[in-house]
Amino acid sequence: MSEARLRRVNKEIADVRNDKTSGVTIELADEDSGSVFHLKGTPYHKGTFSMKFLTKVYHPNISSASGAICLDILKDAWSPVLTLKSTLISLQSLLCSPEPNDPQDAEVAKHYTTDRASFEETARYWTEIYAGAPATEASSSRKATSQLDDVAAAGLNPAHVDQFTNMGFERPKVIEVLKRLNYRGANVANVSSERVVEECLKD
Repeated sequence: MSEARLRRVNKEIADVRNDKTSGVTIELADEDSGSVFHLKGTPYHKGTFSMKFLTKVYHPNISSASGAICLDILKDAWSPVLTLKSTLISLQSLLCSPEPNDPQDAEVAKHYTTDRASFEETARYWTEIYAGAPATEASSSRKATSQLDDVAAAGLNPAHVDQFTNMGFERPKVIEVLKRLNYRGANVANVSSERVVEECLKD
């Protein structure tokens, strides 16, 4: 990195650190920029995330597979006038106010639009598991385990998963099918059990 670029990055990092009102902090971690968001009232509160989202995030505008972010200033609206602080504040705003009609992750967007409470619970769980946020009372009451709760991570109701695994279907297949069919909240009434069985039977 050139000396001028390094000076600019250091100045921008100092600006972020000196701003106590935005709720955004930045730290250098293993040559990648990391950011801690204090988004009270959101499922992402107290999570530590990488700017490239190497950290998994459950959000309609962030790919849960690749970490790609659907934010115009990171793509075609980028300008050298933008700073780390303005970029982090834009990202903070996106986390607080998802845009499910312009999703990066369509499956998560469907979950968000059909069952907001379940979406927030799943996003909070991912923030605890992947971003190191402290456990909430709801998640603390889950059975203590060192393994990822695959049903909670998918935002599914355990009773629905059990309904189809009790028919003899493999748990991973049931979870994959229920996620794909958005078998959550009010949308459960729109998906017949027969449809789920048919999908589970497919290879």
